[in-house]
Amino acid sequence: MGLTGTGCVRSVTAGTMEVMNDDLAALAARIDHTNELLQRMLAEVAKTPSTHAIFVDAGYLYAAAGRLVAGTEDRRAFDLDAEGLIEALIDRARTIFADSRLLRVYWYDGARRRIHTAEQQSIAELPDVKVRLGNLNANNQQKGVDSLIRTDLESLARHRAISDAALLGGDEDLVSAVEAAQGYGARVHLWGIEAPEGRNQAEPLLWEVDSQRTLDLDFFKPYVSRRTAAAYEAAAGARPTREDVRFVGAQIAAKWLAARGRESLVELLPGHPYLPGSVDQDLLVEAEGLLQYSLRGQADLRRALRDGFWEHLQAQY
Repeated sequence: MGLTGTGCVRSVTAGTMEVMNDDLAALAARIDHTNELLQRMLAEVAKTPSTHAIFVDAGYLYAAAGRLVAGTEDRRAFDLDAEGLIEALIDRARTIFADSRLLRVYWYDGARRRIHTAEQQSIAELPDVKVRLGNLNANNQQKGVDSLIRTDLESLARHRAISDAALLGGDEDLVSAVEAAQGYGARVHLWGIEAPEGRNQAEPLLWEVDSQRTLDLDFFKPYVSRRTAAAYEAAAGARPTREDVRFVGAQIAAKWLAARGRESLVELLPGHPYLPGSVDQDLLVEAEGLLQYSLRGQADLRRALRDGFWEHLQAQY
């Protein structure tokens, strides 16, 4: 009985070892297969170039480049060759990120009610350029541009669409955008514009980025030119006639009726000839955008605007 038992133990042990050896062989084969797949993946990654994008805060660009070249931040006082400048920015990035391909240029600007101006539309039609619009308030200040930059930077970095971001801007509010992109592994390179005196970029922004570069006067000279006094006056806009403004008022009333519905505007009729403050302000801002002319301090033209608005509204009821 003892000998028989010993033989059984030896037989079981040998069988177990054989199974273990088979398992180890299978595991080794799987490891070899995994290593082969990893090597293939690494080879593909090595073939894939890194990708960069350029982010331009147009408000900063116009103000800083205008002051540097034309001596003023007023956009109406100088011309900017946006197409030529964007091409120059792309060339500069191509030199800096030599082994990288361009995803696109993101151009951030403000516009009344986020409606493209003729200039912004022409920029949007350029190849490899994406125009993103924030709002302009009554004082021509951009609103919402920084949040657009953050959203794009963070999204592109999170999806590994870019490895490097060239950011042309100077606002401290961009710090959160930089941190968001860096949190997903992207490197952010701050580009600035030479300041005639002092600095035009916030120090906290300078501290957060991965590298800094300054574009100088020679870089911008070919693309910025000061307008003559006559051209400046034309750009500022000739004063429209009362009939022009009255027509715009009627045009806006028709647009609002289509967009807001008759019910929302019929409530205004009992208040004629007065408009609620918020409605009057909306009417003014939209009219200025269409006319490309400021109606502030122009009491006769503002009355003509309201007259045109009321005339169209009353004709519908």
